[in-house]
Amino acid sequence: MIWLGWPFCIAGLIAGSFANTIGALIMTQGIMYGTGFLIFYWPIISIVNEWWIQRRGMAFGVMTSAAGASGIAMPLIIETLLDKYGHRTTLQAVAIAMIILTGPLIPFLKGRLPPSQSSTVARQNWSFARRPLFFVYCIANLAQGFGFVFPSLFLPSYATSIGLSARKGALLLALMSFAQLLGQSAFGILSDKFGLNPLLIISTLVGAVAAFTSWGFANALAPLIVFALFFGFFTYGFCSLQARMGMAVSEEPTAALATFGIFVFCQGVGNVLVGRAVERPGGKRTVWSLEIQEHDYFHR
Repeated sequence: MIWLGWPFCIAGLIAGSFANTIGALIMTQGIMYGTGFLIFYWPIISIVNEWWIQRRGMAFGVMTSAAGASGIAMPLIIETLLDKYGHRTTLQAVAIAMIILTGPLIPFLKGRLPPSQSSTVARQNWSFARRPLFFVYCIANLAQGFGFVFPSLFLPSYATSIGLSARKGALLLALMSFAQLLGQSAFGILSDKFGLNPLLIISTLVGAVAAFTSWGFANALAPLIVFALFFGFFTYGFCSLQARMGMAVSEEPTAALATFGIFVFCQGVGNVLVGRAVERPGGKRTVWSLEIQEHDYFHR
């Protein structure tokens, strides 16, 4: 499965480099790359589940924080490449980098169980679906998805709308990724030692306060930096707790992947549904809307 998803991702990037409209970009970088990443990522989650049980929160925290590690440099690199070479060359360069950096590591991704045991299909236990706590976590992930997606998508454009340079917008994303790296690792480790629900509440509340204050009234770089650090640390920490949510609703090993997938799906549904919120009542879009980003992306 990993060897199937990996080339799908690369093909999505290359195909996206020839896109000239947002629709084509959605089909290639959205659907094509997204499907490939799902096929690529799912077996890795299964491998982590095999190796880690008691300290699974730490394992998932470190694994998810890897996105933050790469995100520290990538916004600045991508911004430079887009300005200098345009979106076509940039996406092709990312595809080549993915081949060089990830390809040699794939053979080392091995599960703890022998292939004969890990390939045995166990009967899925769905008893967790009858527990009220399962539905509470589903709603929590859905609600969290409503606000989770905005910053990484619109923070650079918002920074530009208040007079900051595109470079500073990329810097904000890099700072958020740095905070994400620390937050997801910390929340994952803490989930193995302390109660899960207090961590979920702290993550949500601090992220919400940061959005209403540091970003809500920001008209300069300094408050946006504060927002990027607090939001990145606490809100992204929520994602590293999804594995522990699954363990909280069921102790069955077969339920680990199912619950994790459902919680991530609920969060993704929230990400999609909130897209309509970028439009003001009456159909007018905000200054950092898709139209602004489309012009910035295709006209560099």
